[in-house]
Amino acid sequence: MSVTDEKTMLKAFDNTALDRAMLLARETLEIEADAIRAVLGRLASDDSVGRAVGMLLGCSGRVVVSGIGKSGHIARKIAATLSSTGTPAMFVHPAEAAHGDLGMITADDAFIAISYSGEAAELLSILPIVKRMGAPLIAMTGKPQSSLAQLADVHLNIAVEKEACPLNLAPTASTTVTLALGDALAVALLDARGFREEDFARSHPGGALGRRLLTHVRDVMRSGDAVPMVTADVPLTEALLEITQKGMGMTAIVDASGRPVGVFTDGDLRRMLDKVQDFTKVTIREVMHAGPRTVHPEQLAVDAVAVMEEFRINQMLVVDADGKLVGALHIHDLTRAKVI
Repeated sequence: MSVTDEKTMLKAFDNTALDRAMLLARETLEIEADAIRAVLGRLASDDSVGRAVGMLLGCSGRVVVSGIGKSGHIARKIAATLSSTGTPAMFVHPAEAAHGDLGMITADDAFIAISYSGEAAELLSILPIVKRMGAPLIAMTGKPQSSLAQLADVHLNIAVEKEACPLNLAPTASTTVTLALGDALAVALLDARGFREEDFARSHPGGALGRRLLTHVRDVMRSGDAVPMVTADVPLTEALLEITQKGMGMTAIVDASGRPVGVFTDGDLRRMLDKVQDFTKVTIREVMHAGPRTVHPEQLAVDAVAVMEEFRINQMLVVDADGKLVGALHIHDLTRAKVI
């Protein structure tokens, strides 16, 4: 076989493999989407989700989620989603629970056990103890007649017609359905608890939303000697020196009581270069912008961003309840704090 013939054959093989991959990808998504729609259809005549939500709302402790194998991975994600949306939850590995971790579970907790077959030995071995504690038990299985389903106070049916795996063996559609149903529980609980953006931010302080909703102006503003300020009667040259030394591209102009009466920026200086011949003969009062935009220290930093964007300014003055200058804010300060 020539090199050319071999390359032609490999190219044909690659195209065939690509077509096969695309076909399987589409079929996988269709099977998993159909499986979720099937669960949705069952919910129309089944109040199990509502009863589960009520049980979890009544839980004064934590929601303990457990499963083994692929179900264990899904259980971890469900516990994480619940925790981040206002329902304290944790994952417990059933095998570890049988060797001491059951001590983490109390009668005040609610227990969600996940097993598609409903016969996972590791789970079944610890559930009698969970039941004796008095903790309510919610089971997620694909077999309503299974041992786990029969033990449960509420059974959530996650049955699927078939797995997306071509061999109908690897958990695929079933784990997708389980994950989606876990999300449904979390969202229903989120709404019932009145969970809002601010609550989400408090449990995600390291994320973008947390920074936006938890960062206040006082956290990022410049204060003390770092704030550029002059009085209204000083020469323009002195104001320019203050701007240069403080590195904010502007200076505040304050009255005798420390309240800002104006602001002067680098942009103002550029715009007046061809209008003023002798800077030593001009006071800052003559060229400043009166009525500067201000913000309070306790306001959210995103509020300052909104004002800056609306009026196309890069700096803002920060004043206290009495209107006295206590800080200054530059757009770069907000960028460094990752508020924007």
